[in-house]
Amino acid sequence: MSKKSWLIALLLAWPLAALAQNQDQLVERYTALAGSKQNATSLVTGLRDGKEITLTNATTTETITPPTAKMGYGNVDHALALAEASLAEQGVQNPTFAQLEAALVGQNGVLTMRAAGQGWGQIANSLGFKLGDVKRADRAPERVAIERSSRPEKPERPEKLERPEKPERPEKPGRPR
Repeated sequence: MSKKSWLIALLLAWPLAALAQNQDQLVERYTALAGSKQNATSLVTGLRDGKEITLTNATTTETITPPTAKMGYGNVDHALALAEASLAEQGVQNPTFAQLEAALVGQNGVLTMRAAGQGWGQIANSLGFKLGDVKRADRAPERVAIERSSRPEKPERPEKLERPEKPERPEKPGRPR
């Protein structure tokens, strides 16, 4: 294989490797939310492809039909992060399928609002969050429930010190004032 054809093959394969990495990262990130790696894979691929999502455990199977069209990995991440934060705000750490479905496609579900044309910032605000706060908590080593008032109070400024008075300049000889 010549250098040129090898380089072309590498450049063509690069985006595919990046896509697999993004999907794998999202599946890993949302496995706890979905209850299993299989369910997280179904969530991520279903939202990515705009197709039905099937969630299963030992006793039940639930299907969720996203009201949105195909979504990029960034949008999938935003949707799942906001749904997770919304559930955590309600004190739900390990949601049932019904709770997860309500957070995604219920009356005030993240995907329902997105399908109605709202932006991610609007959706986050309507849930009582700031998207940046949710995403920062996403990157934290431990997933933390976002508090509605997550900004710490600013410390008070110290009082300004008074400047000492300038000493008077001595008169120079030979110059009248």
